Amino acid sequence: MASPSNYSTAPVSEFLLICFPNYQSWQHWLSLPLSLLFLLAMGANVTLLLTIQLEASLHEPMYYLLSLLSLLDIVLCLTVIPKVLAIFWFDLRSLSFSACFLQMFIMNCFLAMESCTFMVMAYDRYVAICHPLRYPSIITDHFVVRATVFVVARNGLFFLPVPVLSSRLRYCSGNIIKNCICTNLSVSKLSCDDITFNRLYQFVAGWTLLGSDLILIVLSYSFILKAVLRIKAEGAAAKALSTCGSHFILILFFSTVLLVLVITNLARKRIPPDVPILLNILHHLIPPALNPIVYGVRTKEIKQGI
Repeated sequence: MASPSNYSTAPVSEFLLICFPNYQSWQHWLSLPLSLLFLLAMGANVTLLLTIQLEASLHEPMYYLLSLLSLLDIVLCLTVIPKVLAIFWFDLRSLSFSACFLQMFIMNCFLAMESCTFMVMAYDRYVAICHPLRYPSIITDHFVVRATVFVVARNGLFFLPVPVLSSRLRYCSGNIIKNCICTNLSVSKLSCDDITFNRLYQFVAGWTLLGSDLILIVLSYSFILKAVLRIKAEGAAAKALSTCGSHFILILFFSTVLLVLVITNLARKRIPPDVPILLNILHHLIPPALNPIVYGVRTKEIKQGI
């Protein structure tokens, strides 16, 4: 008689996404604010990109980095939100096997790319405040190109194994994902293989990259604050800090939503499972919607360009 472990399973060709398994009646009500936030995020980022492209005075490294951030926001929104709205409006729950892991890769990779872009922008502000005379020779168009290649290559190489490891698992516990998106944890739970290495790799890679970016951002702003406090001229310190204000607010939005998401996942037993799902969706909407608005409101050159 064959051993019970020697069974064969039909390969999974698609997954079914079940948003808010305990509160599915919320979906139609949630679709309105989510769709409005999605339109705001897309419209604001496209407007910012067009303004920077068409306004010659904005063809500077600082605004090129802001353009990179807007592009990342647009891709993240388009990867997650249209599918979520399709589930809410048309009950289109199915997602092919390859599309699920592609979505998983883009979410992980582009989230880390945003963090890395914030780190590069913090370095840009550090050079502008602490070494203003050397700024034109250090922060050049060539620097932006090299920084962009670094952002894409570092995060792409580190996060490519996440969907690869998940896609190589055997899925024998059904194909229903209790989430609106294909997160690594939600998908790998359906596997009958050991997923310890899969989860450990994502944890180590994610916190190594995001943690190192955060440390460098904090160091940059520590040096900036130290340099600003030494400025004796009246109003000069406030002017110097105002150039960093928009960037600091964007980092605050990004970090706060991410921190809340991490805390709710750690306290999963005390919090309804639908709360982390909603926070994960909002994390792909709130920062992209607010980033261009903050820069557009606080930056005189961008307001004039618009």
